[in-house]
Amino acid sequence: MKVNYEILNFKTLGDERGSLIAIEDGYNAPFPIKRVYYIFDTKKDVIRGYHAHINLQQIAIAVRGSCTFIVDNGTKREEINLTTPNQGLLIEGLIWREMKNFTEDCVLVVLASEHYNENDYIREYDKFIGIVHDS
Repeated sequence: MKVNYEILNFKTLGDERGSLIAIEDGYNAPFPIKRVYYIFDTKKDVIRGYHAHINLQQIAIAVRGSCTFIVDNGTKREEINLTTPNQGLLIEGLIWREMKNFTEDCVLVVLASEHYNENDYIREYDKFIGIVHDS
């Protein structure tokens, strides 16, 4: 099982009319995209996430505003700020994630490798740590 997180930099195309970023599986997305969702209107001081996935791959992009991701592989916790729409956070495998510090105008788009499946979620941190350390 691949466990990884990294920042992806997307090529921005545009001219005097504006900018465009295209995200395509097999090109700048390392997996076929089966689900897209977005988070917006998150209230001040709310922390979201508090889960990991067993197999799901995701790319999170702050297409407007910004937010902070806490990513945790069971050994190391790191904060990653998403502040620009030409960067995405790729998360693969057993990575605990939390999102915080949403700006009032934040729109966070998430591209996912699979359709929603509750059985792929780990929603208890202690259970996540146990699975990571047994792997």
